[in-house]
Amino acid sequence: MSLTLTKGWRDLEPEQKGASVALGAFDGVHRGHRQVIAEAAKAAQALNAPLGVIRFSPHPSRVMRPDQPPFLLMSPAQQARALEDLGVQRLYDLAFEPDLYLLSAEDFAREVLVKGLGVKHVSAGFDITFGKGRTGDANLLKALGQQYGFGVTIVQSVPGEDGGKASSTATREAVRAGDMARVTRILGRPFAIEGVVVEGQHLGRKLGFPTANVELEDYVKPRLGSYATRTRLADGRLLPGVANVGENPTTGTVKARLEVWLFDFDEDLYGQTIETELIAFLRPELKFDGLDALVAQVMVDADQARALLMPAF
Repeated sequence: MSLTLTKGWRDLEPEQKGASVALGAFDGVHRGHRQVIAEAAKAAQALNAPLGVIRFSPHPSRVMRPDQPPFLLMSPAQQARALEDLGVQRLYDLAFEPDLYLLSAEDFAREVLVKGLGVKHVSAGFDITFGKGRTGDANLLKALGQQYGFGVTIVQSVPGEDGGKASSTATREAVRAGDMARVTRILGRPFAIEGVVVEGQHLGRKLGFPTANVELEDYVKPRLGSYATRTRLADGRLLPGVANVGENPTTGTVKARLEVWLFDFDEDLYGQTIETELIAFLRPELKFDGLDALVAQVMVDADQARALLMPAF
């Protein structure tokens, strides 16, 4: 069954209510998030209810701390696809606005979860907070579930393979460090940047390696440098390549963005949406003495990327 997106929590039709839901931000849909969703799925099966997820748009941290740099691990569209792959049937997208985040914890449970969404069960992580001032926690959620008649499952911390916690914070740290192997372990898949291909300087084509340029927008900024990549085109084709995430200090500094050279490919992608996975970090961004040195290094990067990627293609 495909995923249905429902915006808001007021005035829903009866058939839109009554799900077993996972509650949280779910940025990255990492291994810990998947455990929360799995518990909601167990309850959904036991209750013969749809499986749902509640997310907030924009991310609560973006609203409460507007001056922080971009930090997201995925776009809303990527998140929806990841949730659908997990069998989620209903995605409740709640606008994180004053009429929601100024509700007390009890009012959130009563007005949003019970009256608005009619939830039958709520699954959440051990560190869940909700309500005005983040006064609600896991223990209060369980008490409110008893009070208002919905089940509650609290999922404890899911350890990462390296002993740390599988969390969005740990994932962001690994992305910023260029540790893509650790990122993949936590997420269960590579970190990927999705966006519309925009006009660049057209310098790459002149130098022998045409690139598709995508702005980073709200994504957490990866370590600047060169990466081996896989890019999925709008038509579903998956292509190997090498990318620079950087500011182009050699040819004229720009705002950091993704520039990916797709191997053995020469088609117009302007205006199309592509999704590029950062598979492995190759080297940090460098400032070269001239274009010849830049081209020589890009070719070395391309050879490294091909060696890493081609067995899969």
